[in-house]
Amino acid sequence: MSNDAQVGSEGLTLPDRGMTATLGITDPLICDRGTTAITEVKAPSIAATSVPWYVPSKPPTGTHTGNKVRMRSNTLPAETKMEVSNLNLFYGESQALHSVSLRIPEHRVTALIGPSGCGKSTFLRTLNRMNDFIPTCRVDGYASLDGRDIYGDGIDPSVLRLRVGMVFQRPNPFPFSIYDNIAYGPRMHGVRKQSELNDIVELGLREAAVWDEFKDRLHDSALGLSGGQQQRLCIARALAVHPEVLLMDEATSALDPVSTAHIEDLILRLRDHLTIVVVTHNMLQAVRISQQTAFFLMGAMVESGSTDELFSAPQDPRTADYVAGHFG
Repeated sequence: MSNDAQVGSEGLTLPDRGMTATLGITDPLICDRGTTAITEVKAPSIAATSVPWYVPSKPPTGTHTGNKVRMRSNTLPAETKMEVSNLNLFYGESQALHSVSLRIPEHRVTALIGPSGCGKSTFLRTLNRMNDFIPTCRVDGYASLDGRDIYGDGIDPSVLRLRVGMVFQRPNPFPFSIYDNIAYGPRMHGVRKQSELNDIVELGLREAAVWDEFKDRLHDSALGLSGGQQQRLCIARALAVHPEVLLMDEATSALDPVSTAHIEDLILRLRDHLTIVVVTHNMLQAVRISQQTAFFLMGAMVESGSTDELFSAPQDPRTADYVAGHFG
């Protein structure tokens, strides 16, 4: 990670490095960390390209059972988008995650549930390396995107975050206009042509289902929006760089019920072309929006499987106690 990147309490700000590449609305950008060049890839997936944003690594073999993790992958017949195996995370000498293994299926919503402090958000941040900004943080184990080790040598974390976007718990719009909030990411990655920016802004707002709501006030300050509108704007901003995976860290916890319903409807629409991972304390929300659920407790993943099965017939008594409301 370049030392001139900055992170605030709510998100990441990348410096303008004078990039001149064109950011395609549907094309991922792949950057070779060893050069200053940016390559525009025309294929819809980089899995079959030779552009080395990654160093290929050997995927894990076998099934992890050391922490008695229960996984029922046969209930989710979907391609694997991301996979984590035997992942451990440390803050200094303190271990926050213990041998976590989880398969994240493509074009599905995966919900992470568990009591406060159990490691859900910490785990979520490992999926796009946001924990890199914590000096004492150390990660070992395997985490992949499309079968490529995201912690391998040669990975550019800023390019990874183009593919794996994130929406935070509290809305964090920039103190700009609605338009400039959406255009911020594309501009940072080299888009300068006004007509291209106009298309990207409209597409982002349409994907977030707020175009009709915002189209006549694009130059109004984003800070004047309601909390629910701000959060949907932040989702649109994340979508503007066309991620393949969207991470949502309790994205509705600070919103009213009506705004929450809007976000949930949006998640259900987006899953048709995005892989989504959400952290939620609201178990009914997990039932409403997710197809897979993973239960975390004290830094370990206790059980994962299809949402219907995990809530109706949990295999671990700790999961059963949690979903029944006996603790947490």
